[in-house]
Amino acid sequence: MSDRETLHQFLHEHAHALMLRSAEHLELTGIALAAAFVAGVALAMLAFRRRALAVPILAATGMLQTVPGIALLVMTMALFARIGTLPALVALFLYALLPIVQNTLAGLASLPEALAEAARALGLTPWQRLRIVRLPLAMPVIMAGLRTAAVQTVGLATLAAFVGAGGLGQFINRGLFLSDTRLVLLGAVPAALMALLIYGLLSLFAMASAPQRPRRERRGWLAAALAGLAVLVVFTGYGLAQEGNAAPGVSIAVGSKNFTEQLIVAEMVAQQIERTTHLPVARHFGLGGSSVMHEALAKGEIDVAVEYTGTALAGILHLPVPASRAAVFPTVRDAYAARYGLVWLKPLGFDNSYELAVREGDPRLAGVTTISALSGVAPRLTAAFDFEFAERADGYRGLQQRYGLQFGRVLDMHPDLLYPALRKGTVDVISAYATDGRLARPDIRTLRDDAHFFPPYEAAVVVRRQALEAHPELKAALSALSGRLDNDRMRALNEAVDSGRLSVEQAAAQALGK
Repeated sequence: MSDRETLHQFLHEHAHALMLRSAEHLELTGIALAAAFVAGVALAMLAFRRRALAVPILAATGMLQTVPGIALLVMTMALFARIGTLPALVALFLYALLPIVQNTLAGLASLPEALAEAARALGLTPWQRLRIVRLPLAMPVIMAGLRTAAVQTVGLATLAAFVGAGGLGQFINRGLFLSDTRLVLLGAVPAALMALLIYGLLSLFAMASAPQRPRRERRGWLAAALAGLAVLVVFTGYGLAQEGNAAPGVSIAVGSKNFTEQLIVAEMVAQQIERTTHLPVARHFGLGGSSVMHEALAKGEIDVAVEYTGTALAGILHLPVPASRAAVFPTVRDAYAARYGLVWLKPLGFDNSYELAVREGDPRLAGVTTISALSGVAPRLTAAFDFEFAERADGYRGLQQRYGLQFGRVLDMHPDLLYPALRKGTVDVISAYATDGRLARPDIRTLRDDAHFFPPYEAAVVVRRQALEAHPELKAALSALSGRLDNDRMRALNEAVDSGRLSVEQAAAQALGK
């Protein structure tokens, strides 16, 4: 099959999802921009009339711009204690305020003094002068700020997928974690085109609002702008309706974290539910980490997910590791049931424990086969860890205490960049997962956890008790997955997806024996 045919097939397979995600992206952008425009102009008018408020308002909106986009999303998610559209909209709204407020203030202040005097001479009150004279004349400058905010918002909205709000960022996230450039481009290119389209549409509104243009010309630009807006609204409504058509009466929401294995096992769970119960399934994949997925489960925003016993024990429950490794699963199971009303089913059969991996042939690590031995040479090495491992108690912080590890330099790095960095010699030690197919490469080896620091990380399906009560058939369907996968099988599936030989959906179907 030629590259052109392959690309055509890829686009055909993702056409429905592309329409849906584009519509979600437009919805997020449109609502956030409209709210920011109204609020921003109102704040600027207030600051113009009450000059003492100008500095605090500009400082507050400016401070919001200094917060990284993903951090702002996580903060709003924590504020509302939920994932999804609401925290994403609030974050986008806050981020869009600064250019609108700044440009509105600048436009209001740019009125020539002669016009201001003429307005006063006509007996207009200060608010009338502001609303009737200054605001219309400032509109081109205000629209320039809105265009800037629009481009920023379209870009930031790609991060909304990390908190389960959908949009084109869902393709980008999945493409990054699967090392699939096609998926990244499937999200990035439409987002860029969308930004240009919205920028052009707002430019039409700006020309329609320019008071120096002839009225007939302004009416023509306004008609064109309204027609373009109507097309976007219809497309958004039609695209969003496809989700309802594809999964009417959605009742079971399956979530996952944002790495390959999680996508595979979550898709496996979703397919199992669809095949054996015929219950509709909503997929909320690629949530930004363990805490985000756990909050979604605990708040009832998703019903089912796959979690790891060690992650639940140390990262969620913050409990010490029991003396017996066999006691970890019942400890986690009982604590989740008591605290959160979440039911752990029997494990899937594989243990995805943390590992430390090094480059085979590194002369500084000759003869180093254990983490204890690594501690002696660690000050001369550079380590790189994924974001969760770097901070968690069952990650680097705990390793430092147990083994006395002190690396010369420690970097936080995206999981998909760890292996290339290790092979190229950019870093010397990385965090890894036992079921990662890339560990089978001959140029990488792992070190033995000789102090038995890491707890077991048995993967198991976790379900909300209310979902099991509402759908009794669900437990039998999901229990059938217990013991289905061992480490070798999971590693092979991960490698097949990471290498591009299988899609996530195909790997899940293989695991189910389809």
